[in-house]
Amino acid sequence: MRIFRHKDMINGWIVGDFDPTCFKTNACEVAVKNYKSGETEAEHYHKIATELTMVVSGKVRMMNETWSAGDIIIVEPGEKTSFEALTDVTNVVVKLPGVLNDKYID
Repeated sequence: MRIFRHKDMINGWIVGDFDPTCFKTNACEVAVKNYKSGETEAEHYHKIATELTMVVSGKVRMMNETWSAGDIIIVEPGEKTSFEALTDVTNVVVKLPGVLNDKYID
């Protein structure tokens, strides 16, 4: 058995081919991300990875739409999105495959 703490991970990323991680793999990347209301991420896209975001709690703006708890947003390679936490938010994010340096900001 191995035990980890979410607070020890970088930006909530818990699975992937990076350090620290709970499970090292390049098959995917997984994060549990917490945001405070008003926090943002710049518009970006991936050339290779598909990114799935599930809103666990709160409301967010992605792809120029508002999403709330239970919504799952799939962003395909080449599609651009930004991110804004409209309330305090918890998201689960999965990137398939796990590709380092595949985030491009315009």
